[in-house]
Amino acid sequence: MLSLSFLAVDGLDTSDAAFAHYAARGLAVALAASFGVGVVSSLTPCVFPMVPITVALFGATDTKSRARGAALSAVFVLGIAVLFTVLGVFSALSGKLLGSALGNRWVVMGMASLFFLLASSCFGAFEMALPSALQQRLATVGGVGFRGAFVLGLAMGLVAMPCTGPFLTGLAVWIATTKSVAIGAANMFAFSLGLGLLFFLTGTFAVSLPRAGAWMLGIKWASGVVLAYMGFAFLRDVFPWVQGLVLPGTLVVGVIASVVGFGLAAVHLVAERRGSRLAHRSRFFKVASIAPAVFGVCVVVTWIGLPKGAPLAWWTHEPQARERALAEGKPVLVDFGASWCVACKELETRTFLDPRVRAEGERFVAIRVDATDDEAPEIRRLSAKYRAVGLPTVVLFDSLGQERERFQEFVAPERFVEAMRRVR
Repeated sequence: MLSLSFLAVDGLDTSDAAFAHYAARGLAVALAASFGVGVVSSLTPCVFPMVPITVALFGATDTKSRARGAALSAVFVLGIAVLFTVLGVFSALSGKLLGSALGNRWVVMGMASLFFLLASSCFGAFEMALPSALQQRLATVGGVGFRGAFVLGLAMGLVAMPCTGPFLTGLAVWIATTKSVAIGAANMFAFSLGLGLLFFLTGTFAVSLPRAGAWMLGIKWASGVVLAYMGFAFLRDVFPWVQGLVLPGTLVVGVIASVVGFGLAAVHLVAERRGSRLAHRSRFFKVASIAPAVFGVCVVVTWIGLPKGAPLAWWTHEPQARERALAEGKPVLVDFGASWCVACKELETRTFLDPRVRAEGERFVAIRVDATDDEAPEIRRLSAKYRAVGLPTVVLFDSLGQERERFQEFVAPERFVEAMRRVR
């Protein structure tokens, strides 16, 4: 239900949170997005300053061999990866329950509230961090050497977890909606590699990192805007009245609000620079920037994701639709989707609205099965009948009722229309 436009808010959506938008385009893109989110997470104010200190603790900067420094740094990153990969597996396993739960409006409201809470943290309402005494204790475990590097990597993962909470929670929630252990583990592993990149570069090449400054505050502010949009997207995709607030005619208003919000945020960052004459007004500009920026992004991204064209003529009563197809000798298209399934939303707004697909679809009887509540008796019956073990599932049958094509992932319009043309 979310679509991930994490760093560039384009459409992380047609109707959904940042990671999911990229995941609908393939596992490689999802992994790249997770890696990028990890890199951004390493730039947060409570992780970035610890890079040179931590690298020195396990001895990478003191070794005379670059190869040994690289090996120590790699083992350190592996320690981080082990911790977060386990978290990815846990998120995927818990997602086996979360998937159907996202059809419950109270659950959706809770998820939206979580993202709004995380956004407020990025905007400075409160800090997510472990107690300082515990951070210092964890930062000194392990010692020098490979064993120490690995143990320190595990500890650093624990220290960084609250600091990267807004990023990490967004990724974990998306993994839960995929309900795939392999995908969950792979994406968390990619996230941890991104998080550990600066540690690896510093330990291997003794890279001099730029000083912490206002640019870090800019990253947190932008992350807050994205997380607030993700919370809005949860509500928008379940409550029609929320989506009704965003009309095509409000695009100009959304663009203007975005410009105003980001402009005020830029002034806030200038005011945070050392010696700035605007330092006393920094908080005012920061607070003033939030509402227009969040509103503008929600309007613009939602407008981009609005359907642009007439939909297929969908049947929702499967027995009646199959009888109609049999009587008229037509092929059948069966689409299983859900309100929380991002790839399903991508199919709906990109593939099924494509003019070529709509034209070819006129000779099909198209059946849509809303599997948001996958425990409903009728949904369980249809899932068993069509062997729909995951979402999305799209099946094409010929006019004789024989299955000819099956898709269980997002498929681009070009590929889908070619499959339709092969079915007679």
